[in-house]
Amino acid sequence: MRLSARQPRLKRDVPKLQKSLKRRRESYWQKQGEKMALDLFQQMSRRVPAYKDFLKKHKVDPSKIKTIEDFKNVPLIDKDNYLRKYSRQDLCWDGKFAKNQWVISTTSGSTGEPFYFPRTAKQDEQYAITAELYLRENFRIHEKSTLYINAFAMGAWIGGLFTYEAVKRVADRGYALSVINPGINKSEVINSVRKLGPDFDQVIIGCYPPILKDIIDLGIQEGLDWQKYNLGLVFSAEGFGEEFRDYIIKYGKLANPYTSTLNHYGTVDLGTMSHETPASVFIRREAVNNAELFAALFGETRKQPTLTQYFPEMFFFEEVDGGVVCSAYSGLPLVRYNLKDNGGVLSLKEVRQIYQQVGLDLSTELKRAGIDKTLWNLPFVYLYERSDFSVTFSGAQIYPEEIRRALHERVLEDKITGRFTMVSDYDKNMRNFLEINVELKRGVEPSKELSKNIMSLVVERLLAENSEYRSSYSESKAKLHPKIVLWPHGHPNYFHEKGKQLWSQKNKRARWQ
Repeated sequence: MRLSARQPRLKRDVPKLQKSLKRRRESYWQKQGEKMALDLFQQMSRRVPAYKDFLKKHKVDPSKIKTIEDFKNVPLIDKDNYLRKYSRQDLCWDGKFAKNQWVISTTSGSTGEPFYFPRTAKQDEQYAITAELYLRENFRIHEKSTLYINAFAMGAWIGGLFTYEAVKRVADRGYALSVINPGINKSEVINSVRKLGPDFDQVIIGCYPPILKDIIDLGIQEGLDWQKYNLGLVFSAEGFGEEFRDYIIKYGKLANPYTSTLNHYGTVDLGTMSHETPASVFIRREAVNNAELFAALFGETRKQPTLTQYFPEMFFFEEVDGGVVCSAYSGLPLVRYNLKDNGGVLSLKEVRQIYQQVGLDLSTELKRAGIDKTLWNLPFVYLYERSDFSVTFSGAQIYPEEIRRALHERVLEDKITGRFTMVSDYDKNMRNFLEINVELKRGVEPSKELSKNIMSLVVERLLAENSEYRSSYSESKAKLHPKIVLWPHGHPNYFHEKGKQLWSQKNKRARWQ
């Protein structure tokens, strides 16, 4: 009995694939992605009961979907109109769930009711191929002995176990690559670096950004000289500003700003879909410092998007109405799946043309940065902070990214960790207020002066970046000042050690979900 789909053959010869990504034209990879997406659609329309019913209800005849232009007219699916409408069995190939072999992960529940996503060994292999590609390109694991410290959360969430399985598969292909899995236990991460790091040419830590910052700071406090370990860092689960990367580069003593750090774009729904490359990091850092380039790439926005490259044969991205849509052979097969992330897609060709429009040449700039040999001929996907992570304060949408950048000011480096939770609610007089709960570094005592300094920096940042806030502030001023609440390091109210940081919540009555 068939319990899975005829998924395109995964390329196991990753060194050869790595060369092909630089040699073959981008159009080749894009065509491969279009072929995959069309094939996935046709298979799902025949063999996934839920999708067959979904298409019938939307009056879509699968036999008429023959080209990628036809495909673009297929209705989008999402959690609400598809995943939560059908049984788990009907969402699987041939309506079979219990008779398959799964590893099951759950969403964090931060944007609604938790949902369980199964995956098979094929998804683990997809991630292993992706990981091997960037571990070779960025960190040269074929030339260096490497300790990978997996500091993503272990348990029912996807990050830790998914990463372990991928890195283990890569190591099994003959690399001098060892992995240890302390999870988000910061002290154990530090111990692993101190006790095991000297035995390896390099140490790579995979971790959520705010926890990684804690680890860097804690290591310094405990007398760790990060420069000794030839450190590399792999992030996931959320975006961050270039101010954050600058901090990590400075205090982690990283060798190269373009190759030493790398952020994933992944979800429990689909796994690891794309990641930063040296070129995407370079382009983003240039855009942050060049307003004309930034606007040409990302439009008129105050938000700093995460910019990654993706492999269309495994994950086919589309930009639809300012959002990102993806098709892939995931555990629950998903076609034209609305990720509910704001963002878009750019071809490498388009990026080159944009550079020319602002008087720059991409190849020349990459060569000047010493990373021209790392360029892959793949398209880019970029995404902003999700709108459901924002809060509303006196008519203005306040995004965590804006607060995050204010808290990364150098004058605060020795006082706070950078982690926070912002809350918008109403007091007993029904006045709307914005409260920002900020985590102090170990040993730092709260003070009115520090709260005032933080409040001033936040207001300054919002006035500079948020036109809605700026408009309201011109009328109300002091009433629009956020309330800053300082908490001891690791306080369980807002800074637990269970996984991802919850950057925002809608009211004071719901803390951790």
